[in-house]
Amino acid sequence: MGAMKLLVVAAVTIVCTAATVAGAQVHHVVGEDRGWDPSTDVASWSSNRVFRVGDKIWFTYSAAHESLVELRSEEDFTSCDVTNPIKMYTDGLNTISLEGEGIRYFASGNTESCKNGLKIPVKIQPKEQNTAQSVGSMAVADGPTLPSASTNLNGLSYLLVVGLSIFLCLLGL
Repeated sequence: MGAMKLLVVAAVTIVCTAATVAGAQVHHVVGEDRGWDPSTDVASWSSNRVFRVGDKIWFTYSAAHESLVELRSEEDFTSCDVTNPIKMYTDGLNTISLEGEGIRYFASGNTESCKNGLKIPVKIQPKEQNTAQSVGSMAVADGPTLPSASTNLNGLSYLLVVGLSIFLCLLGL
């Protein structure tokens, strides 16, 4: 099974590398296979990421147990005040385009989950030409951010990440 996952990740990487010729942006899947979940260390996940204008960030979560809010300020983010968000997401799968430089604040709509660390600030940097993102041990220019082959992917999350990546790469999104 591990070889199959590696083969699929390699195939997606090849398809997405070809899509970069058309100028595809980076797709960040928050928390990779665990998604937007209280058990995920999203702070560690986001700490080494570079978010750029034009990228997309994907949040996957159980709509029955979680939600996502975009907060107005650093103060709301720090205190986990989710009572007056810019926007609330409850679908279980949300794609957010990162347009414009600056910091956007995302948190769990559940105050307790937010206070337990389910929140991330997303610092959006200017779009750079010919940048490289690391995917496992391979570099992909302006391609999607994918989990490494060593990530323990499981069932639906694995299929969701791979399926969405292939679909978006084929569309050039």
